[in-house]
Amino acid sequence: MAKSKLYLVDDHQIFREGLRNLIEIEGIGEVVGESNNGKDFIDKIEHIDVDLVLMDISMPVMNGIEATKLAIEKNPELKVMALSMNGDEDYYYKMIEAGVKGFLLKDSGIKEIERAILTVIEGDSYFSNELLRRIISNLAKPSDKKTEADSLLSGREKEVLIEICNGLTNDEIAEKLFISAQTVKGHRSNLLSKTNCRNSASLVMYAIKNKIVEL
Repeated sequence: MAKSKLYLVDDHQIFREGLRNLIEIEGIGEVVGESNNGKDFIDKIEHIDVDLVLMDISMPVMNGIEATKLAIEKNPELKVMALSMNGDEDYYYKMIEAGVKGFLLKDSGIKEIERAILTVIEGDSYFSNELLRRIISNLAKPSDKKTEADSLLSGREKEVLIEICNGLTNDEIAEKLFISAQTVKGHRSNLLSKTNCRNSASLVMYAIKNKIVEL
């Protein structure tokens, strides 16, 4: 089986070298290109065939938000996963709006890095559990007010949404909730329509903001 083709975008050379060595030594994939800022990435990406881009957020010249937005405008099928140590949740919302498929913290272990890469390449979204905890912690404010989701979503839709946040596929959700994969697909479609979200990544942010998930 052919190795996954990965592209690294980060302004720290030492980090790129370390991640590249880790990915290739562990046999996770092949790094076919690197850039130290978003502009360099945009200039090169049209000429390189990749399965997944690992994108830093904060970089000079052009940041990861703008680079992701421009790259996906040129190629809507491009898969991008954000890599960051930044604790400011505002960046995550902006990256989701730009079109990323998930987030991975730079200090993640090798097993999580491998799982995240494979998950996104296969078409699903991936969120680091530690990152979700940080976002939820930053957003946590005591309130007795009902959220939008209380009246908008059914109980079953909330259950499916929680499992989406846990990173489960349609088949895995179906098995856990004792329903068919086709039913899960229908619930997922309804969730996207009702919440005006465009992908699983934005559904996760919706769930966090409406306090549907707690870690």
